Amino acid sequence: MTQIVTDTLKILSESDKEACETARITANEPISNKKRLFIESYGCQMNFSDSEIVASVMKEAGFATTSDVNDADLIFLNTCAIRDNAEQKVRIRLQHLNAIKRRKPGLLIGVLGCMAERLKTKLLEEEKMVDIVTGPDAYRDLPRLVEEAETGQKAVNVFLSREETYADISPIRLNSNGITAMISIMRGCDNMCSFCVVPYTRGRERSRDPESIVAEARQLFDQGYREVTLLGQNVDSYKWTAENGSEKDNSVNFAQLLERVALVHPDLRVRFSTSHPKDITDQVLYTIKRYDNICNYIHLPAQSGNSRVLELMNRTYDRAWYLERIDRIRAILGEDCGISHDMIAGFCSETEAEHQDSLSLMEYVKFDFGYMFVYSERPGTPAAKKYKDDIDPETKQRRLTEIISVQRRLSLERNQRAIGKVHRVLIEGTSKKSAEQFSGRNDQNKVIVFPKENYQVGTYVNVLVTECTSATLKGHAV
Repeated sequence: MTQIVTDTLKILSESDKEACETARITANEPISNKKRLFIESYGCQMNFSDSEIVASVMKEAGFATTSDVNDADLIFLNTCAIRDNAEQKVRIRLQHLNAIKRRKPGLLIGVLGCMAERLKTKLLEEEKMVDIVTGPDAYRDLPRLVEEAETGQKAVNVFLSREETYADISPIRLNSNGITAMISIMRGCDNMCSFCVVPYTRGRERSRDPESIVAEARQLFDQGYREVTLLGQNVDSYKWTAENGSEKDNSVNFAQLLERVALVHPDLRVRFSTSHPKDITDQVLYTIKRYDNICNYIHLPAQSGNSRVLELMNRTYDRAWYLERIDRIRAILGEDCGISHDMIAGFCSETEAEHQDSLSLMEYVKFDFGYMFVYSERPGTPAAKKYKDDIDPETKQRRLTEIISVQRRLSLERNQRAIGKVHRVLIEGTSKKSAEQFSGRNDQNKVIVFPKENYQVGTYVNVLVTECTSATLKGHAV
């Protein structure tokens, strides 16, 4: 799961507002005489990127987006199935939307994305909550499915493709600040982590051709965007080989793709997410070092600090391997390279000593921030079939609280390293807390706020950091 959360401490917990359960909605297009589409997206960056593809497909079918659900003729919920809480929130939302539908009989409701395949029968036939169910690889089929639903039929397509990458579709940028954008470089996942539903909801891994990725990055830069994030469930395993070509002469790996995007323009910042500890190579790290516009920031999920638990999770690396990759990152990119993580508290049979291993791994790495969860058993996953979810909720929550406490301290310590230094910041918009301040991020993906003065959104500015919290750096332009 890949997320960017700005302006708040990047920690996910039961008590905090979780990014995977926070919705983003479509913008309001000032277009009359068209049917109106409302998309509400939950989950990771891949989901938000997919919603931009859906908006593009439906625009060609004659729909304009709306930000008012009551104004919609067609409502899509793009769903997340990674945790039970996310699914329950979507179910509650569907009950609310069905109340609107009773007042507006022609309204159609569709569920897209990761919940679609798993719950299609329940949603369509048993609970009769939706008209359309579409999986992540079937978005080209949405106009036909909508037409089918308009006749009163239940419309469903959850086919998972081995080829679909949507490379030829120009996404409509939703909720865009006009400065930063996401580019999907691959779809699906071949890493069968025992706790994860993604391989079953998004299918097998396939990479998009590099020319279309570079062309999209170039087009975004020409439109005024100054930062792109290359997205994949595991970007390090990106590999594209030309048809009828030999791998030696016609293949492109992730390090080579990263370089091609960086060469679009020196003022186009490049980020990527998510990396996998088993696949991130020194070649990738040296490519980051070679280009100033590739950000010194890596999201490297750990999930646990204990080798036995990692084996149960089928992560295909152990604690020593993970720490060796961290050591290489520090050796090649320096101590200031930003590193974030995912961590699961209370996985099946995790002992107290193994939980302490996760805390000690955090202390060794000194992560800048993290995404932290209690283990949530997902039906159909290998872990649900093979292992007993035997850690009681109170213990899970206590362990999560301890993980969060360590991360808060580490985040503050890492941010304090930035004080007294000048950072190049891309201005993304006005700070949420003050209309007199701008907000942007530095190379290490840290949010920095500073007085607006006469600077403009979408430009780079050098900011001297003078103070910080565990979530935010503060300073002034120099």
